[in-house]
Amino acid sequence: MISWILLFIAGAFEIGFTTCLKLSDNFSNVKWSAAFFVCIICSFLFLNKAIQTIPLGTAYAVWTGIGAVGTVLMGIFFYKEPADFWRLFFVFLLIGSIIGLKMVSK
Repeated sequence: MISWILLFIAGAFEIGFTTCLKLSDNFSNVKWSAAFFVCIICSFLFLNKAIQTIPLGTAYAVWTGIGAVGTVLMGIFFYKEPADFWRLFFVFLLIGSIIGLKMVSK
């Protein structure tokens, strides 16, 4: 159970590093660039701890899924990106896939 919590924390830091990447303005903003590097290091450290007990393929798919869903939601809510039917439909498919992988993993 702890490994799954670590994996979700890693996914949250992935959302952080993608958001900071946008805010870094091509790494010209020092504050957001530093936040990007902190988030990416933390994300990989937590992912590394999680894959000690969660199968690599499952952990990687869940990690990227959390990052993808979270980043899409950040774009919709904070950057006014489109939230049309098909975009949300596929986000919900990703969420369903993440839940499915969690349910079938030992």
